[in-house]
Amino acid sequence: MKYKCIIVDDEPPATRILKSYVEKVSFLEETGIFNDSLKALEFLNSNKVDVVFLDIQMPQLTGLQLSKIISKDVKIIFTTAYSDFALEGFELNAVDYLLKPIAFERFYQAVSKLNTEVKTEIVATNPVEFIFVKTDGKNKFQKVMLNDILYVESLQNYVCVNTSKQQIITHSSLKNVVESLPQNDFIQIHKSYVVALKHVESTDNFSVFVNSKELPIGATYKDVFFERIDQNKM
Repeated sequence: MKYKCIIVDDEPPATRILKSYVEKVSFLEETGIFNDSLKALEFLNSNKVDVVFLDIQMPQLTGLQLSKIISKDVKIIFTTAYSDFALEGFELNAVDYLLKPIAFERFYQAVSKLNTEVKTEIVATNPVEFIFVKTDGKNKFQKVMLNDILYVESLQNYVCVNTSKQQIITHSSLKNVVESLPQNDFIQIHKSYVVALKHVESTDNFSVFVNSKELPIGATYKDVFFERIDQNKM
């Protein structure tokens, strides 16, 4: 599952940075960038959005004012160059408050809070322990326990699900398979590979080792992957 987000900021350099950060995070999907809070409000009223990265100092309608109008189901992460508004931002139940200039490490820390909040709600009501993978033939599926999955590999128009017991080939895209997996337990490390964090044996700057197999780390995914590793280090 990806969380659809929009960026609302009247400063182009800020929107460019936030857009680049969103693109690095596997569970975020940018669906709009607005330099006008009123246009952002129009979009929110007619489109499903999970998260808004919201600048506080905006013309016409400030970020604080906008946050009071939009649906309570939409999560807010405030972004601003001024620390004066932090208290009011948290009083409005914002997920986090990012002070510019925003480092990627701090950005990822904020969106990880969001991911934890949403995933906790889902897991509490509908725990997922397995998926069904379509195999050859009409209505033929193979049940796969999530705990058994070591890594998933893209093979052009097919995907190979590698488990501790077997390999299962399915006609699908890596994107479709990833969306079926819990984001807290699996992470994409390369355009062709997704790994189960619990089965990662070791890493170096270029590779991940899972069940004694060496898998490459893509440059696009490296920062996010090592942020996750850093969260669990001693």
